Amino acid sequence: MRILFVEDNEINRRVVKEMLRSGGIEMAEAEDGFAGLAMIEANDYDVILMDLRMPNMDGMTATRHLRARPDAKAKTPVIVITADDGLTIDAECLQAGADRVLRKPVSMATLFETIVSVLPSAGEGGSMMLA
Repeated sequence: MRILFVEDNEINRRVVKEMLRSGGIEMAEAEDGFAGLAMIEANDYDVILMDLRMPNMDGMTATRHLRARPDAKAKTPVIVITADDGLTIDAECLQAGADRVLRKPVSMATLFETIVSVLPSAGEGGSMMLA
């Protein structure tokens, strides 16, 4: 399984990378929406983890661009991971095309359960450790 985490904070990327590595998942990284979209163009990912508040291009805009693609990559599941606690943020993220919204700090168990929940087939997450 390959996951892309689009997040401007290096510490947040490192923490999530270690969580995923413990479950045997490879994680690629991008620092903003522009870099994330370029990585999506060049590679295939099973799931995209997306921060909302980033410089250059925010996560909501990047998700809209992903969903507007004319190819199968447009259907790649997107899980927003945000510290934003606005009352309407979940609805805004879902309207932009996100599949799920998680709040920081996210636990390993919640992260893995959410990843499995967005996969097209539950069997694809079989090798992940749910801690």
